[in-house]
This record gives sequence, structure tokens and C-alpha cells, in this order.
Amino acid sequence: MKKVLLASACLFALAAPASAADLAARPYTKAPVAPVAAVYNWTGFYLGIVGGGAWENGSGDPKMKGGFVGGTAGYNWQTGNVVFGIEADGAWADVSATAAGVVFVPGVGGIPASLTSKTDAMGTVRGRIGWAVNNVLFYGTGGYAWIDNKLTATLGAASVSDSKWHSGWTVGAGIEAFFAPQWSVKGEYLYRSLGGETYFSGAIPTGTLNLHTVQVGVNYHFGGPIVAKY
Repeated sequence: MKKVLLASACLFALAAPASAADLAARPYTKAPVAPVAAVYNWTGFYLGIVGGGAWENGSGDPKMKGGFVGGTAGYNWQTGNVVFGIEADGAWADVSATAAGVVFVPGVGGIPASLTSKTDAMGTVRGRIGWAVNNVLFYGTGGYAWIDNKLTATLGAASVSDSKWHSGWTVGAGIEAFFAPQWSVKGEYLYRSLGGETYFSGAIPTGTLNLHTVQVGVNYHFGGPIVAKY
């Protein structure tokens, strides 16, 4: 009986290590990596293109209207969620209106006549202040505005022209958003008020010209505006 008990004890002692060795090793699991969040910083210099439409604010007819396309340059400073900036833009324009009629000349009769006002170029230099929500910026803007305008008077086959530079102010608002690491798109409304000028050596004075403009633009931002955070 003692021999049987001793033999059983030896079998259990030998079997225990083998059973432990047969147990599968616990697999090593790597902790999941936290996703990277992209935080946009608006500070830096940018260049872009801009285009849109303009129409004259007023009660009379005809009213000037048309389109424009050009370029823009600016710089932003961001502190917290507040973004300060300065921006300048210039554009080729085709914004015009024509008043037509007939002038009666004694002994000749009626002669077709017209007066055309056409803005060939326009631009602004503005300050901007806005609130950034990561890659989206809501902002207000205002500053200096200018246009290069030409009056053309036509009587029959004869015509004369005179060009003047009108200066004034502008105010508006917009929204801009990054859609790629260094690219943003914006939409903007501006109200422009340009002072009157006198054409043809004082023969035709003009009043203040007020324009509504709506424009869209695409900007390229230099210096990498994205800061990655875990």
C-alpha cells in the first residue's frame, strides 16, 4: 500500500509541471494609440485669388453692375481663438451702366447720344478681426476702398472719355475655412462707398458711388498652419 501511495505521489509531481507547461502563454496586447487631432493655427502670410459680382446701391436707373477677378495678399495673427489680420486685394473689373437718349440739333434733327460709366479696376486695403473655431474663421472687416472709373460720352459717331480714381471706405463680413493643410476657401460680403469726382474738366460732377459686392476666394497659407496634438 505504501508503494502504491508513493507511486501515485510521484506521478502527480511529474504531471504538474507538464500541465503548467501545456498552458498557452498569455498574449501581449499593445495599448491602443490615441488618435491625432489636428489643431489649426491661422498665424502667417497668405496669397490667393478672388472674384465675384458688384451692383450699385441706389434708387435710380440705370445702375452699375458686373463682375471682377483678381488677387489678394494678407497676414494673420492668432491669440487664443481671436484672429487679427490685414488684407489687400486688387481686381480687374467690368462693372458698368449706360444711359442712352437722343439729342436734337437744330437743322440736323435727333442724334443718338449715350453716357457710359465703367469701372475697370477695384480694390481694398482692410483690417480683419475674427473668431476661429479650429479650421473655420468667422470675421468682420473694414478699411480703405478704391475704383478706377471711366466716363464715355457719345454723340453720333463721336465719343470722348475721361478716367478718375475714386477713393472711399468699405465694411463687411465673411467666413473662411481650411479644406486642406495649407489651403482655405472664403466667402465675403463688402459694402463699398466711393467719393464723387468731376469729369471732363468740371462738366460732369458725380455723386457718391455705393456698391454691394459678394466675392469668393481661395488662399494658400505659407508656413504650415496646422499643429498636431495627441
